[in-house]
Amino acid sequence: MKTTSEKINKLNGIIGVINTPFTKDDLIDTKSISNFVNYYINAGVVGFLVPAMASEVNKLTFYERKQIVQTVIEQNNGRVMVIGGASANEHESRMDNANMLNELGCDGILISIPYENEIEYIKEINKICETDPGFLVIQDWDFQGYGIPIDTIIKIYENNEYFKSYKIEVAPAGVKYTEIIKATGGKLHVSGGWASNQMIEGLDRGVNAFMSTILPELYISIYKMHHEGKREEAKKIFNELVPILSFSHQHLDISIHFNKRMLNRLGLFSTACVRQPILLFDEYHERIAEELITYSFSLLNSYKS
Repeated sequence: MKTTSEKINKLNGIIGVINTPFTKDDLIDTKSISNFVNYYINAGVVGFLVPAMASEVNKLTFYERKQIVQTVIEQNNGRVMVIGGASANEHESRMDNANMLNELGCDGILISIPYENEIEYIKEINKICETDPGFLVIQDWDFQGYGIPIDTIIKIYENNEYFKSYKIEVAPAGVKYTEIIKATGGKLHVSGGWASNQMIEGLDRGVNAFMSTILPELYISIYKMHHEGKREEAKKIFNELVPILSFSHQHLDISIHFNKRMLNRLGLFSTACVRQPILLFDEYHERIAEELITYSFSLLNSYKS
């Protein structure tokens, strides 16, 4: 093992998830990635996850994935922790990704594996751990149900020394947060991602971290206020984010379109280009996105002052 549970505690807070910036020629925009990394570290994130589903990861080549992660690691220069995303549809690709991420120097790797049965799932997890990651984050992604059985997760936790963090993105996430935290005595690091629209509930339940692609200053303020016992103040900021979450969380593709427009307007991304195939973002979306981006900037300015 290359790491300890104490190192995982450094991931308590807001973790930045990077939407992949593309040039107008559909190439990876490494300058924009560097801009993103610097801005989010200055905002106070505790780490990065790259690449993720929000990175349009299934449309990236192996070389592009490596290029993105390498850019993040070089620009980060050890300032915060970097979790590499190894998820893929096939076993061989997952193994190749995991080996590449370890070679690049990621602190840990995240893996999402389709669940068919417990035996095959645990076997696949163990195979990934043979690559000797710093630590393993299991992503439980299921918008149609409750995801991986709790008993399976507990079995892995009790028998696999690499498994230190669990990213829960199921429907509903809240109850599963509590079940896992209770079952592990709060020792397994638990994070939320797409369920950031349940952030106050997640914080009430003891979730350690949230992964966010935009507005890190506001999410960090919510997190810190809640941990300082200022729950009502945290709720006030969160409630002001609800219109943005309501629009962008219609679908992952809508959030990618919206987030890239915001990052472009901030001057971090050189374009708001997305990669096909992706859901259409039509003139109605464009109008509402423009209104919400203007609204977001007013919130940022208000809290910065």
